Amino acid sequence: MLGAIAGDIIGSVYERQNVKTTDFELFAPGSTFTDDTVLTVAVAECILKSKNFATTIKTYGRRYPHAGYGLAFREWLASDSLLPYNSFGNGAAMRVSPVGFAYNTLEKVLAEAKNSAKVTHNHPEGIKGAQVTAAAVFLARKGTGKEEIKQYLTQQFGYNLEQTLDEIRPQYSFDASCQGSVPQAVRAFLESTDYEDAVRKAISLGGDSDTIACITGGIAQAYYRKIPPFIIKKAKKLLAPELWEIVEQFNRTVGIAL
Repeated sequence: MLGAIAGDIIGSVYERQNVKTTDFELFAPGSTFTDDTVLTVAVAECILKSKNFATTIKTYGRRYPHAGYGLAFREWLASDSLLPYNSFGNGAAMRVSPVGFAYNTLEKVLAEAKNSAKVTHNHPEGIKGAQVTAAAVFLARKGTGKEEIKQYLTQQFGYNLEQTLDEIRPQYSFDASCQGSVPQAVRAFLESTDYEDAVRKAISLGGDSDTIACITGGIAQAYYRKIPPFIIKKAKKLLAPELWEIVEQFNRTVGIAL
């Protein structure tokens, strides 16, 4: 899941100041982790310690209240309710990568992706976005080729993954829905040559840059099995120690070598 976290950190400064190129400073002075990272770690802890998704996600959100959550999620955090709010936002997809790394059957990955999403994002598109992302991570981790991944996601979920990045980029703008950002994030992975290139391509689309790079980064880590050491080092430096501790524990538990 560190690939997702690093993508979030790298994309954090470009969410509001989009770049439409892959030629940008990878770590800018304002680079930081956001809600994408906080909730990804929350999902990882749920898996590691068999915790409830809703209560753990709410606990993490309240522990890091200024991480950049969307309005509906902030209202959910402030309430006493654990009921979902029918969101189809990409928050369901940005936090799900640990699910794709943790389980050894696609059926289990899809079930747990749904479970992790529906505590807040119980709209069908919210659940779909989480399942697509987790399935892509799982298939990539298992050595499935890019064309096979594309075909599975298209056939199983109906996403259009044919439009190229060069076709998407000129008209693409901020879209925080699953259906408006997950296909684009997957396409960035499909056109990439390595982890760094995947993140750069994701951010070059513009829009919700940190979340798109987070989704792409998780898939890219699973597929390429290598994150450049300087990116790992910088991500560790920028993460809160308690978040990094869960990352390390998760990697040891599921057998991810960095």
